[in-house]
Amino acid sequence: MSKATIIPFGPQHPVLPEPLHLDLVVQDETVVDCIPQIGFVHRGLEKLVETRDYNQFIYIAERICGICAMGHSLGYAETVEELMGVEVPKRAEYLRVIWHELSRIHSHLLWLGLAADAFGFESMFMHCWRLRERVLDIFEKTTGGRVILSVVKVGGVVRDIDDAMMREICSVLEGIRGEYTTIMNTLLTDTSVKNRTVGVGYLSQADAVELSMVGPFARASNVAYDVRMFGRGAYGDLSDFKVITDNGGDCFARVKVRCLEVLQSIDIIEELAAKMPAGDIAVDVKGSPADGAQASNVLEQPRGECYYYARGNGTKNLERMRMRTPTSQNLAGMTVALKGCDLADVNMIILTIDPCISCTER
Repeated sequence: MSKATIIPFGPQHPVLPEPLHLDLVVQDETVVDCIPQIGFVHRGLEKLVETRDYNQFIYIAERICGICAMGHSLGYAETVEELMGVEVPKRAEYLRVIWHELSRIHSHLLWLGLAADAFGFESMFMHCWRLRERVLDIFEKTTGGRVILSVVKVGGVVRDIDDAMMREICSVLEGIRGEYTTIMNTLLTDTSVKNRTVGVGYLSQADAVELSMVGPFARASNVAYDVRMFGRGAYGDLSDFKVITDNGGDCFARVKVRCLEVLQSIDIIEELAAKMPAGDIAVDVKGSPADGAQASNVLEQPRGECYYYARGNGTKNLERMRMRTPTSQNLAGMTVALKGCDLADVNMIILTIDPCISCTER
């Protein structure tokens, strides 16, 4: 047996612009172990609750990650609303979910483009990002921002979407659906894609459950868990929500689950747009969280379940704000998926897990 060698992967690497560092223990061309290291860009954002009041901190929360910005502002706002006993208007709940699902589409299209580029399909990369631009255009028209939206506040939202704009959104999404379906089918039936992904980076259902994996990473190993199925907010008014799963447990299954989730998000937005209730988009929130009051909340980010915790101290500045992001949950599963793979497949496995180091090192 040949001697094991440790090969450093990152923190600067072409496949992942964020600083993830892995020590890969390699024998010949096989990875026999993986030791992750994080913390290169720790920003200490959670500590800023000591110097920013609970209304101001929402703008910090959404800057934890650009791609997940809408989800972080929503998750934080829902946590503080629970902390203070605030009931959000129904129309605001619908608008929040519509923007959140648009954010999921934009995140998955961004990821799919990067994955296609890793396969060598540069034209598919451009097509995916071209479709993503249409989603960003919707953001710009409805919120004024393209990535950082700043549209959620404690008590509701700061902007409304009128009926004409809602019809335009649904029309744009239908156009995306047609083009995207063609792209998706091309990717999922391509022989070279299957050669690179089928059976690669396998994670069993038992391991996914044991290691508490979340998001498409877990659902690709047939773990039927999605926070949206609990029906919080506008999700409870959906006629039929089914968790998208696959029993493959490999890179191909993870690609497939994310691809199908884009179409599911389009369906969710169109259904909520048709059911949009009239009424206010926000309520006035006065006072401060009570001393010792605590609240927690979970939200399905594009990469999986994100957990939020807040504790008040009687002032407008929270005593504590804590977020557990999906990537921090999935790092353990990533090391298992990498064990036993060829060194050449490391890039592909990491890409299909879709880690977000910006969220992890908040």
